[in-house]
Amino acid sequence: MEKRETPDEEMTVELELDEGTVTCEVITIFSVGDKDYIALLPKGHEEDPEGGVWIYGYKENEDDPNEEPELIYIDDEAEYEAAADAFDEYLDECEFDEMQDE
Repeated sequence: MEKRETPDEEMTVELELDEGTVTCEVITIFSVGDKDYIALLPKGHEEDPEGGVWIYGYKENEDDPNEEPELIYIDDEAEYEAAADAFDEYLDECEFDEMQDE
């Protein structure tokens, strides 16, 4: 898993769902193999990041960096599991880094 830099300032994404618009905090963008993924935390679930995280495929337009990135619903169970496992590794690394800083 390749981890990208997580921005110091909070970044948010607004998702248009059937139930309405949901604002989510961007936790991180990461790669598994040759695909990129984004981990989002819906506002209101900040106390339990592992239970409320949404993972989507993530694709930027390399020709136009100013274009909004595309979020892709992952409907393949094996692909989703691989992305979720990579995100769990990211969380484990964050906890390890916090322990090292103490």
